[in-house]
Formats: sequence, C-alpha cells, structure tokens
Amino acid sequence: MNRTKVAILGAGFISDIHLESYHRFIPEAEVVAVYARNADKAKAFADKFHIAQCYSDVDELLANTDCDVVDICVPNYLHAECCIKAAKAGKHIIIEKPLAVTLEEADEMIATCKVNNVKLMYAEELCFAPKYERARHLVKEGAVGEVYMLKQSEKHSGPHTDWFYDINLAGGGVLMDMGCHALGWFRWMTNHAKVKSVYATMDTVFHKGRTKGEDNAVVIVEFENGVTCIAESSWAKHGGMDDKCEIYGTGGVIYADLFMGNAAITYSREGYGYAMEKADTTAGWSFTVFEEVFNQGYPHELKHFIECVRDNKTPLVTGDDGRAVMEMIYAAYASAGQGKKINLPFTAKVSKPVDLWLDNKDK
Repeated sequence: MNRTKVAILGAGFISDIHLESYHRFIPEAEVVAVYARNADKAKAFADKFHIAQCYSDVDELLANTDCDVVDICVPNYLHAECCIKAAKAGKHIIIEKPLAVTLEEADEMIATCKVNNVKLMYAEELCFAPKYERARHLVKEGAVGEVYMLKQSEKHSGPHTDWFYDINLAGGGVLMDMGCHALGWFRWMTNHAKVKSVYATMDTVFHKGRTKGEDNAVVIVEFENGVTCIAESSWAKHGGMDDKCEIYGTGGVIYADLFMGNAAITYSREGYGYAMEKADTTAGWSFTVFEEVFNQGYPHELKHFIECVRDNKTPLVTGDDGRAVMEMIYAAYASAGQGKKINLPFTAKVSKPVDLWLDNKDK
C-alpha cells in the first residue's frame, strides 16, 4: 500500500491519542516524523512510537520530511504559526481544537491554506464519536421529532499540563479547552445553522491560585432555526472525565454518555492502575473505561481526513467550522464580561479571547 505520510507536531497527551489512533486503526497512514519544542521529549516520543525522525525545529521538519500531512497537536498559541508554515510548505493540515487563539489568526490560517491549495481539517472529535453519531442519525431518522434543545457537558478536574492554565498561551480557560467541543457539536447537530445570540456566565471556582482564566462556564446559544443549546464546561468536577449530551425533540429525547455510559462499574478495595481520564483514584467505586480513544471518535476523524487527502475530498469539518466556533467563544467571553446576551455576527480586537471577560468582570 502507498501510505500517506504524516508528521505530528507535539509530543504530549493529545499526540499520544493521535498516535494510538494511527497505529491501531489507520493502516493507510504512516507517521514519519515528530516535532517537540524540547529535543529530548521529541526523541523520547519517537522512540516510544518507533518514528523514524524527530525534530525540535518546525522549519527543519518541513524542509527535511517528505510528509503529505502535518498533524498539529501543540499548545494553542503555536497553532497559527505552525499551520501557516505547513500550508506554505504545501502540506495538508489536521489541527486540534481550538483552531487558533484569535479570529485574526484563524482568518490568516484559512486564507493561507486556500492560497496554497491544501486541506485544513478542524479536528472536532465529537462529530465522529460513535455514540454521538448514532444519536445524530436517530435525529435525522425523525426518532425524536423536531429538535428544540441540545445540551452538552464536558467536565473534569483540570488539564494535564501547565500551559493550559496560562491565559497568554491558551487564550482562555475551560471554554477554550473544552467548551469549544460543545459549540462545534451544536453546529454539527443543527446542520451549521446560523447563530442568533450567545449568553454566558463563568467563574474561577477551583483553580484560583493557578489561573486567571475561567474553570467553570455555562453558555447558552440560540440558533436562528429556533434551537436553544446549553454547554456546561468545567475544570472543577472531581471523579474523572464526564462527557455527555442530551437531545430534546417534540417527539422524544436522547441521552448519550461517552464515559460513564461506556464503563465497567468497578469496586476495588485497594485500587488499580487506570480507570478513566482525570480519575485521581481507583479505590472504592470507579467507572473503568474501555476503548477510550475509539469511543471518543479520534480514529474516525483522523481516518476520515487521511481519506480526504488520498481521494481529494472535502473534509466534513474544516477550518471555517473552527473559525465559527472561535466567533462563538468570543461572544461567550463578551457576554460573561458584560452580563448580557451578545448577538452574532460578533468580532472584537483583543490579544486573547478571555480578555473580553477579564477586562469587564470587575467593572
């Protein structure tokens, strides 16, 4: 088989997930190089996954690797720079959420990819998660009648690495990290309906000494087609990862739970190795997940994009979708800062989205 060559940028938690997906589920792809800002970390990652080349300089990787695809899994503040460099080198791009830190960066990334005729896929795994996709197809079949409300929640006790808590590197807090999933899924479920308004409330309730960003947020999105959507995002919820959705229609309701609903409920007196993402103990009762990466949709989204590159198809989720999510994030921060509903379209000139909340919350 003529395999599609992939270079992955990043050697952290999400890169591990992408590599597991490529190795186990996507035989038509071959990861040929890895980049990390720390050379030792890049080498350790390459050794772990048997990757031929490792780099601590993106320019050197692009110059010396004959990859077809660049898979961007670096911190948020590096997304735009890496994407633009890869596009100018003629590489197709997979990029983890959020698309960028600012709308200006997002626009430049999309424009550069178009000018260089490369594909840009926004890696929103909830659009590919098997249980969520089954729920979406039930809606299309008319199982719940006309949908009038969607809810999605993603919660845990906080990210793995320090940069998430630095608003200058991440652009914000839990909304940038996890709320973006709900906002992208709402657009997916409503067939990319136009957003009418956004209302949000947020606070720092648990990680007060670690971040200036929000660690708990609720966002209400009204779409022009009449659907109301509620996103609950938190870094303050203990007991492991929580990811679930609710779909309400005039003829029924659907509940889908990605973690606890796919778990073996376990009781252990002494505890054991690994239960689920962000679970800080396995003693007592726990929810022991299986096929965690598969159930979240990572292999499905990556396999789809590799197929798009190989068969010259348009990805189901693009940079434009990521940009639309960014606009909603801007509106949510502005709403929380101003204490009122924000109508879309919306834009603002800020160095990072969270400033729209921080600059107004104490006034």
